[in-house]
Amino acid sequence: MLSDPQRLAAVALSGKIVGTLFYHAPHSAENETLLAMLAGESWVAEWPYPSDALPGIASQIARGIKEGEASLRAEHQRLFIGPYALPAPPWGSVYLDKENVLFGDSMLELRQWMRGQGFAPQMNQNEPDDHFGLLLMLAAWLAEGDRPQPLDELLAWHLLPWAERYLTLFAENTSNDFYSGVGKLAKMTLSDWKKGMVLPVASKEIHF
Repeated sequence: MLSDPQRLAAVALSGKIVGTLFYHAPHSAENETLLAMLAGESWVAEWPYPSDALPGIASQIARGIKEGEASLRAEHQRLFIGPYALPAPPWGSVYLDKENVLFGDSMLELRQWMRGQGFAPQMNQNEPDDHFGLLLMLAAWLAEGDRPQPLDELLAWHLLPWAERYLTLFAENTSNDFYSGVGKLAKMTLSDWKKGMVLPVASKEIHF
């Protein structure tokens, strides 16, 4: 079991990396350095959550990067942008609200909570705040600020109740090595985060 400082450092590192991979396009400036790191497999030794599965995940991600930018762009477009219906929408309210809408009640509750924490994300467009990648980066921000209680609240109330369903759909709907590997890394990371929590995960009905 990690100590509290170790746990916060682990969440800060893993949340920033996995959140960026989900929130930003693979060819973006934000991901340029990360993809260069992930193209090799030496990062496995530095990952804060050792696992027998991690080398295989790293190999899969590296294979996907070697497929080239065009392949990554196309899969990112299909999974996160459209124009067709997204097979695994990355926004929490799609799963938590009965009408499967963006900007639903669950997102408004999250937004109110975020304001209470002094967090106002600077996004490029009028996008819902409950994007999976954004919430991982928010978790990293809270961990870096040594705020374990708000971190647990974010995870227990606003992310983990729907994240498993999202990642299941994500895994079922991509055959691209890069995103398949990133999805596995995210699932493993959230499982490790959950082990260190004090608050229980809220039980919420899933509608998607």
